[in-house]
Amino acid sequence: MYSTHEGYNDSIHGYYLEDLAVGMSASHAKTVTETDVVMFAGLTGDYNPVHCNEVFAARTQFKTRIAHGMFCAGLISCVAGTRLPGPGAIYVDQQLRFKAPVRIGDTVTATCTIQEINMERRRVIMDTVCTVGDTVVVEGSATFMVSRRVKK
Repeated sequence: MYSTHEGYNDSIHGYYLEDLAVGMSASHAKTVTETDVVMFAGLTGDYNPVHCNEVFAARTQFKTRIAHGMFCAGLISCVAGTRLPGPGAIYVDQQLRFKAPVRIGDTVTATCTIQEINMERRRVIMDTVCTVGDTVVVEGSATFMVSRRVKK
């Protein structure tokens, strides 16, 4: 089960709009591996040497290879698509600020917290943040379209 919040139906659909409340939050943690970085580069075609070449990366301000920023953003998508609002939610918008690097071996925790619900437009606005320990590495906000319960 992905969530313990009342109203969540993990068998077919995540939360419905009527089940959501401001302040609800969900998270997902992932330790970044060498394989993750290589596969992300392959999937996206982003072979920037700061991600893929240790010799190059050692000469940068980071001193070693770092994970792609959008890899962390993908963890936000994981939370939204599997936990809150959950399966069936549609990503509408995302603003991101990359605050600190993520290195191979770091454990990134993505957290989404509902800040606003617009019932008329079926939109949920969430604060999104990724952390490594106490360090914020990515922050922003996202908007999702969430379906209503079917009236019987």
